[in-house]
Amino acid sequence: MKQNLLITMGDCCGIGPEVAVAAWQAQADARLCLVGDVDVLRRALGWRGLQLPVAKLASAAELAEVPPGCLPVWQPSGLPAGLLDCPVGQIDARAGAAAAACIEAAVEAIQAGHAGGLVTAPIHKEALHAAGVQFPGHTEMLQSLAAQGGSMPPVRMMLANDELRTVLVTIHCSLREAIDAISCESVLQTLRISHQAMQRFGITAPRIAVAGLNPHAGEGGLFGNEEILHIAPAIAAARAEGINASGPFAPDTVFMRARNSAGHPGEFDLVVAMTHDHGLIPVKYLGVEQGVNVTLGLPFVRTSPDHGTAFDIAGSGLADASSMQAAIRMARLLLESAAG
Repeated sequence: MKQNLLITMGDCCGIGPEVAVAAWQAQADARLCLVGDVDVLRRALGWRGLQLPVAKLASAAELAEVPPGCLPVWQPSGLPAGLLDCPVGQIDARAGAAAAACIEAAVEAIQAGHAGGLVTAPIHKEALHAAGVQFPGHTEMLQSLAAQGGSMPPVRMMLANDELRTVLVTIHCSLREAIDAISCESVLQTLRISHQAMQRFGITAPRIAVAGLNPHAGEGGLFGNEEILHIAPAIAAARAEGINASGPFAPDTVFMRARNSAGHPGEFDLVVAMTHDHGLIPVKYLGVEQGVNVTLGLPFVRTSPDHGTAFDIAGSGLADASSMQAAIRMARLLLESAAG
């Protein structure tokens, strides 16, 4: 069961259910189980033109009993009724509540040993808020659910594709709050988490570039002193621990240096960025269809596609499932690396 993966359906008003069923069909992996509303996922099959029998499971532990060719769906108890009545392409509190309930149930199943990892379809933050869920996103919710003894594990968000990996020091907060949250300890903790994660990817001595916060990485204090006060000391401390970190580098050029493409081997295996948009724009610019979001620091594997709910095309059958497929492949790689 530790090699099983759970795929949550995400926001039922968006493209999550559609890319989830499409990715499951493309993977043909008997160790994948969808977590969500059976009727919603049946509708998604219709949107994709897929005619697959659906096996409704009473728990994630029943995955091994599903006949080949059947779409396994575990519908947790407590999902709101009438999810098919939620308006497709619009914010609805019922959709937010259902998305949160699926995530919570999936984590409980993993903690009970019924699966080893989680792949999450996109949720909508406003729908979560409308449902009374106070977490700003998956990362913070999963961090809370993984808490043990009242202590939450330090986690970080990584966005990765075949050409570039980026880990963020700060995630879902305002830019002003993000700047205030940058400290020597937060940067050093990010470097430690990143180093350990890359080793789990099989990179023994990962080369980590650290992007500065300010233009030209502060230009020696002319454009800001966060690099001098916080970032450079964290890099020095990390190097003293044997972590191959360097910088801080100008954030407008370090991603080009790290990009690994045909004819251009990257100088670094990963870039640590200070803020959400600093780190994610370069990866998403290379193409969201292959981008994968990985939560580092959790006691289990978690990945997700590099896109949102795409309300504008929900229900059309046009959603590209490539990023969801990449997220499943990444989760599978991480599980196999952990097992090996």
